[in-house]
Amino acid sequence: MPRPPVAFAVIGALIAVKLALHFGTNAFGPYEFHRDEFLYMAMGEHLRLFRMDFPPFIAMLSELARGLLGDSVFAVRFFPALFGAGLMALAALIARELGGGRFAQGVAALCVLCSPLFMRSATLFQPVVLDQFWWTLGLYALVRWSRKPEPRWWLVFGAACGLGLLSKYSMLIFGLAVLLALAVTPARRALKTPWPWIAAATAFVIGSPSILGQIRLGFPIFDQMGDLRSAQLARVTPLEFLTEHLLWNPATGILLFVGLAALVGSKRFRPFGLAGWSCLWALILLVVLRGKPYYAGPVHPTLFAAGAVVLEAVRIPRWGTVLRWGAATAVVAWGILILPLGFPVLPPGRMEAYVTALGVEGARTTNVGAVERLPQDYADMLGWEEFVESVAGAHRALPPEEREQAAILASNYGEAGAIDFYGPRHGLPGAVSVVGTYWFFGPGEKPGDPTILVGFKRDEIGDFFTTLDSAAYWTHPYMVREQRDLTHFVGRGPRQTLQQLWPRFEGTQ
Repeated sequence: MPRPPVAFAVIGALIAVKLALHFGTNAFGPYEFHRDEFLYMAMGEHLRLFRMDFPPFIAMLSELARGLLGDSVFAVRFFPALFGAGLMALAALIARELGGGRFAQGVAALCVLCSPLFMRSATLFQPVVLDQFWWTLGLYALVRWSRKPEPRWWLVFGAACGLGLLSKYSMLIFGLAVLLALAVTPARRALKTPWPWIAAATAFVIGSPSILGQIRLGFPIFDQMGDLRSAQLARVTPLEFLTEHLLWNPATGILLFVGLAALVGSKRFRPFGLAGWSCLWALILLVVLRGKPYYAGPVHPTLFAAGAVVLEAVRIPRWGTVLRWGAATAVVAWGILILPLGFPVLPPGRMEAYVTALGVEGARTTNVGAVERLPQDYADMLGWEEFVESVAGAHRALPPEEREQAAILASNYGEAGAIDFYGPRHGLPGAVSVVGTYWFFGPGEKPGDPTILVGFKRDEIGDFFTTLDSAAYWTHPYMVREQRDLTHFVGRGPRQTLQQLWPRFEGTQ
């Protein structure tokens, strides 16, 4: 099957639109940093390559972005936008490898552009878009190898998996899915050659910082996954997992499932069964493990590509052209309708009116099941600088001799990260927190007399101090429930120093 030429003009134009949307909203949008972004910037400042509880690529990328471009929202989110554009290019190139011409390549890229999943992931400085990119690069390598079994594509596959493991542990699911796909397709003949094994070795060498970090820290991932499963994943049903892919954009969702069926069952795509069965096994594993629907995002670009090639091949007399361009139009129309769910273009008040008018309660449901005024990612991009100013007010109110010795203990990584980011301009010391990754940063050197306590309820902390006084009150109309209506306390006379207290909180999430 000859490969059509690359549709450079179409792909380039769509990528330009995507980058313009990202760069524009990042530079001039009405929101600030996301709570997770504060954590990843803090991880960069505490970078210990072989001793981190979280894959370190995002921390390294944080240091690179801030070192090259500065501390603005635009600077920190610059690389996610580029990875998002790369996803569009890979989707189009996979369509080409599957035999798709300019129309199929354009539709594949268009599906990535018009899905709110990929809008949002490439907007925020999080590992999600990295995960999507590395999986898709790995699938592209498998498609290229399936077309012409050259050993170099196994090396590309291994490098993609290694960088994926350096970015997110879900790459292990992808690796298992590919192994299962090899077992059920004729591609298993490759296992008799050294190249898949060299690819596996390459992946583990490149991803070794993630693996060694887990070993050296006692596998904290098991505690993290246990807490995630009980707090969030337990509510995800298989039906919800599958239908969510249609709700993001029904037009792209239909092409997604058409592409999956074609890659797995169509005679035309039989040579590419390894990629198709890898996608199918990944979906099955995620359903069994009760993963969130967006965890399956990394297989979407490949399935979009297959669906676009099927659509391009439709040759119904008189109606073929109408169907093809009607489907492309539906992708764009829905993408425009739900664009505010993917790009932070509307200020909070207008965004609240928009999601209310949309009538999709799931868009406003948080990770813990509460229904808020805004989607959680938007609520988590509001109020942080004002929040830190309220903490600074409590700090300034301390007598000078106490101010020098005061420690700040935050109840979660969002609070701690915001204090670390905005705090220096207000004269605040760095924050400490006993939760998650911040616990591994340690308690600092100050014993905690006094301690400014942020985000706690009185009955959670009263036993740790001789006296506990209210110091400031904080609220915000749009932040999530657990982050608004907070009282900052000042604790004096700690019954144990922070250094003595720290070990008892190991594994707290």
